[in-house]
Amino acid sequence: MEKLELQNLSLKSRGYYQLTVEELVQQTLLRKEGVLNDTGALVINTGEFTGRSPADKFIVKDEITRETVDWNKFNHPLDESYFLILKDEMLAYLVQQSDIWIRDAYACADPAVRLKLRVINENPWGNHFAANMFIDPAETELKNFKPEWLIIQAPGFKANPAHHGTRQSNFTVVSFEHKTILIGGTGYTGEIKKGVFTVLNFILPQHNILSMHCSANEGKKGDTALFFGLSGTGKTTLSSDPERKLIGDDEHGWDEKGIFNCEGGCYAKIINLSAEYEPDIFGAIREGALVENTMFINGTNKIDFKCKAITENTRVSYPLNYIKNSKIPSTAVTPKNLFFLTCDAYGVFPPISKLTYEQAMYYFINGYTAKVAGTEEGVKEPQVTFSACFGAPFLPLHPGAYAHLLKEKLENHQTNVWMINTGWTGGAYGTGKRISIAYTRAMISAALNGQLNEVAYQPHPVFGIQMPQSCPNVPSEILDPAKTWADRKAYDKTALALAQKFKENFSLYQNEYLEYAL
Repeated sequence: MEKLELQNLSLKSRGYYQLTVEELVQQTLLRKEGVLNDTGALVINTGEFTGRSPADKFIVKDEITRETVDWNKFNHPLDESYFLILKDEMLAYLVQQSDIWIRDAYACADPAVRLKLRVINENPWGNHFAANMFIDPAETELKNFKPEWLIIQAPGFKANPAHHGTRQSNFTVVSFEHKTILIGGTGYTGEIKKGVFTVLNFILPQHNILSMHCSANEGKKGDTALFFGLSGTGKTTLSSDPERKLIGDDEHGWDEKGIFNCEGGCYAKIINLSAEYEPDIFGAIREGALVENTMFINGTNKIDFKCKAITENTRVSYPLNYIKNSKIPSTAVTPKNLFFLTCDAYGVFPPISKLTYEQAMYYFINGYTAKVAGTEEGVKEPQVTFSACFGAPFLPLHPGAYAHLLKEKLENHQTNVWMINTGWTGGAYGTGKRISIAYTRAMISAALNGQLNEVAYQPHPVFGIQMPQSCPNVPSEILDPAKTWADRKAYDKTALALAQKFKENFSLYQNEYLEYAL
């Protein structure tokens, strides 16, 4: 196993450099930090944190960011002096470790804009995640590889809030001046990929490139589709289509040439995963995949996909090529269709509707879904969730900047925009039922194939979006949600109440959005 002296990072310790996934798995097993499941995937526990901690993400406030970053509940400022202390002490901490793991990689599949990354991890499984999620340089490229951004992840390094300026012991800190991401006190690997995505969301729009929290796929005729949606709306599931090539499942850029994946792998939720409904993701859980925070069925090493004992946010990372019909290099032409996915637990949105570009901006800025709280607390009412641009925690700029870029690209390329409700019909959660995934796939296929271009539409009486009156392989009676409710007055009341929540949320962004549009 090759080792590399990291003199330029002031590290006197020696680190394992650019190991294969197989070597990283073996080291994890030897250190008793993970086990294998029955299909050969590595299963780890990330410890106290099994998800991102948005309240503990900081951006260094300096000349680069002071007037450009939208300082809000997700973008917390940190003085540069604290960053410098954190970085020095994290490097000193890593010097004391017997081993560290280093990986050079790319973010962004488009060579014209890709970032050169150097990832340093305290654990081999952290480096395994980086190997799965980023793009490996060729051997010839590694010889003269000069990283532009440094990512240091040390779960064992705990911050002292009084000394380091953090909120608590865990943190993610991004410095655009020093081109460095520091992650400490948490083993949750998703902080690595979302740290890089935050960086791209700051850099790419400066070059008129729209950075997007979405999945993407390509049809047999070369047409591209984008799928935006918050967690639980089906973004990963619906973009994994055996009839279309997967470009990527989470993060993309859109420039004048087309779109490109920002990653080299997928990071999918696997709670309640089944081979029947998500065969591609199910099949990707094999040797080389990294599974987080799951439990085994008693007496076996088979993953219990229904178990929430550790977290509902169970995850698997795997290289993009684990999806048999993936597209590599993961670039494609300008999208012909764009889908906003919402899991509407109120049951008022149509299962499919077509949006004007003005409506698209409204729903993009709002980024809506409705979640159902866990019944163990006895809470059964839907909970409205708004996340600007379907990715508010990762947006350093004001959402209006991304919305303006999106509208510009939609208009320039005449992209169709659709809203898909993957949630409830016939009533809200507890009364209605979940829309069949088979019907959802049929509606998306009809939109992609142009079968909805000639059908009749009618406007939704509250939201104004256009509802098709027919769709191949879908019962016409479910296309108008009001007709699926037993009580029309109850439907109207619920729809109006939800529309009011939209207006209240949009008012938080309206003035700045209009400024960007001018």
